[in-house]
Amino acid sequence: MLYTLMHRELPVAVLDMNPTNGSINGVKEILAAEHLPIQVRHDSLFIAADLDKWFSGRAIPASRSGFRQNLEDLELQRGIELSSGKLLMECYGLSLSDQYWVSPVDAPLNWKKINFYDNPFSEDVGNFLFGQIVERGILDLVSPCNTSDGWLKKKWKIIDGQRILIKGGSGVFSQEPFNEAVASAICRRLNIPHIEYSLLWENGVPYSACPNMTNNRQDLVSAFSIYSSGKKPNHLSPFDYFIACCEQLGIPGVRRFLSQMLALDFLICNQDRHFGNFGAIRDAVTLEWLGMAPVYDSGTSLWQDKLTPDIHARADAAAKPFRNTHGKQLELVAKDLDWLDFSALQGLQEEIYTIYEKARFGEPNRAAVLSRAVATRCELLQDRVREFSPQKVSIQDICQNATARAMEINAQHSKTEDATPKKTEPEI
Repeated sequence: MLYTLMHRELPVAVLDMNPTNGSINGVKEILAAEHLPIQVRHDSLFIAADLDKWFSGRAIPASRSGFRQNLEDLELQRGIELSSGKLLMECYGLSLSDQYWVSPVDAPLNWKKINFYDNPFSEDVGNFLFGQIVERGILDLVSPCNTSDGWLKKKWKIIDGQRILIKGGSGVFSQEPFNEAVASAICRRLNIPHIEYSLLWENGVPYSACPNMTNNRQDLVSAFSIYSSGKKPNHLSPFDYFIACCEQLGIPGVRRFLSQMLALDFLICNQDRHFGNFGAIRDAVTLEWLGMAPVYDSGTSLWQDKLTPDIHARADAAAKPFRNTHGKQLELVAKDLDWLDFSALQGLQEEIYTIYEKARFGEPNRAAVLSRAVATRCELLQDRVREFSPQKVSIQDICQNATARAMEINAQHSKTEDATPKKTEPEI
């Protein structure tokens, strides 16, 4: 079946697609090559395969927590067989992250009437993804939940007119929602552009909630797409190559952003900052790059999968995406940390404790241990910055060093005076 790949209201390409699972079998015509997803090259012999990989990546991943069980339950309850590909086509690939979608050639659709930014959508899909029984007679499967990425449970809701993403936790502690709130608190203090996360409770279960970061003419383009827009030369590191890709595309502010993101990840020991968990914002109409996207998706951090006795704040931790530890990643941005204001972190430990104390971890001291651990990471970061830039010390440090030096000089003078023989008057 023929579909038109659309970018907002602009036809981009005519595709031969499977309407059941969304697979792309061939490309019939390219209509606007400059509006193709940036990792898809229109002159490539593998353009159909590249488009198929990109489009299938918009579907709910098979690794989503509880997803397979949700589908099985729905089939048992309602006799409905669904797959991630089927759900993808039910909403024509529409998303709340970008402006791409597909429209049947024989029955064209109107973007203004069906996009999720300006039109209401059903909560049926979101509810059954959260394991809730949908009582409606006929399910409405047209939802932006069908194109949500990531392995944690998540759903979109409209609250007070805003598109809000609600995301759950995992494991025995379900700590990720609290971690998102902690990351937001740190970003606020350090003036790091970020998506603000808050805590939301439903039926006694904690979730994080955040507003959508794009509007109806913006694309969130993942770092993976940016990284895949060319071929990395052997002589460039992944870090340098990513910066080169951004500069080639014309994305502003990449170095400062990376220094902010990696400093944050150092503080929270983020384990999962892969190339799908950051990106850039582009105007979908003009194709102008507006800058790097604000920091988001920082929940898989802060030892969320560790028992409290196993939390070691001073130990270096595994990291992504440029180096394998946070210490090594921080070295990549050593020259770009002059924006850090450690005085803004005063009182952070207490603020973090108030966030974690709301949790039901089952370990009475976990909130205190976590808040102290973040304070320790702040000290470590300050120590590393001093190593990178010895001249960058605080006024307090200067005063303390001057006082210590003055005391040292006075002590030396006293010793010298004590060791000097006293002059006596000669006898007459």
